[in-house]
Amino acid sequence: MKITKIKIKNILGISEAELDGRSLELQGGNGTGKTSIIDAIRLALTNIVKRDVVIKKGATEGEVLIETNSGLSILRKKRAEQTDYKRIAEGNKVIASPEKYLSDLFTTLQLDPVEFTRMTPKEQNRAILNLIHFDWDLKWIEEKFGEIPKGVNYDQHILAVLSEIQSDGGVYYQSRQDLNRDIRNKRDAIAEIAKTIPENYQSATWRNFPFSEKYAELNRIKDDNNKTERAKAFASAYTAKLAAAKSSRDESVQLEKDLIADERNELTRKIERLKAEIKAAEDKIGGLDIRLADKVKIADAEYSAAVAKINSENKLAEQYADKKIIPTAELEAEIEYAQGMARHINEYDRMKALQTEVEAWQEMSEQITEKIELARNLPGEILKTAELPLAGLSVENGVPLINGLPVSNLSEGEQLDLCVDVALAKPGGLQIILIDGIEKLSAQNRDRMYKKCRENGLQFITTRTTDADELEVVYL
Repeated sequence: MKITKIKIKNILGISEAELDGRSLELQGGNGTGKTSIIDAIRLALTNIVKRDVVIKKGATEGEVLIETNSGLSILRKKRAEQTDYKRIAEGNKVIASPEKYLSDLFTTLQLDPVEFTRMTPKEQNRAILNLIHFDWDLKWIEEKFGEIPKGVNYDQHILAVLSEIQSDGGVYYQSRQDLNRDIRNKRDAIAEIAKTIPENYQSATWRNFPFSEKYAELNRIKDDNNKTERAKAFASAYTAKLAAAKSSRDESVQLEKDLIADERNELTRKIERLKAEIKAAEDKIGGLDIRLADKVKIADAEYSAAVAKINSENKLAEQYADKKIIPTAELEAEIEYAQGMARHINEYDRMKALQTEVEAWQEMSEQITEKIELARNLPGEILKTAELPLAGLSVENGVPLINGLPVSNLSEGEQLDLCVDVALAKPGGLQIILIDGIEKLSAQNRDRMYKKCRENGLQFITTRTTDADELEVVYL
């Protein structure tokens, strides 16, 4: 498809200009309107203009019309007092989605190849990637990754987006790094805890160990053992206790007998000396017998009570005296061991919690790895079905390669050739090259480009700054 007519009126300082489909150079000094014509053509094709004032001063409306040999017509009107107007049609048929339709007819490299050679490598890569057609949107990203990865510039081409997703500086990679670092730290903590916990530690056993029951059993056995030991000791002293009780009784009676004998002797002497007191003394002697009898009764009662108490204690002792002492060392050792095991429960629980956390993080890390691998593999899948703009183009890690070389490694001439080849790769597209400032190229590269365009039937419109005061159109 070739342009047959370009008409500009009241746009970007141009009152009126008309060009046909021939290749040409617009020559003249600064301010003569060379760049305005190029910008007006770009405006018609893209609806983009990099100037604040578009309509010529004094006019209320400006327009650009482009017609092609295929019957396509592009008319854009810029209006000061009304809404802008556009009409893109093939013959009498108006195109339904005009901007998309136009974008499929040409590439941005055709509209400014010289600027392409002046771009940074990153800008050049972006421009080349944008030539690879592949329909996608954020919904496609979400379907592939289960989410929309953060920290990614989605205004780029899909291959650049995927490269950014899987890059070492990307959120996924950094998140995985952080997770793996935390996993290593957690595993180190788990290993340190494991050193303090016995091998094959059974947490449930020691968590549910019946300490209260075991302690109750131990106390019961110790109490029975204590009673048994006391009973055995009591039984061995039974006879001695009875003898001691009888001895105590005899000593009490004998003491009283001795006292009475002494008193009897004294009274007898008194009788001899005091005959007058004999009757009183005899009465008192009679009372002494009664008193002795009372004392004997009391001593016998105390003796009987002592014997009864000893016999009662002996019966209690007999219940335990024949029992064997039950060893408690094994039970005490069991309780002591259980206490030692139970002290590990908190650290064991912390270790298990860390292990659960590590397992979850490990799963997250593996999921991220899968997404990184997906971002690395998707470009290959995309390139199998995507429309590549020219032969020899490949993409590696989001970087476009021309015959295996990055675009930035190509010389200026080779980069210009690339722009022409991109235009030629769209045989049904618009066959035109626009260059603003052809003098920026070396004479060799300029002539080389003109020759290649002529040989391949490409129309080119360029500007060249000269010392002329007026615009001159030079057909080539």
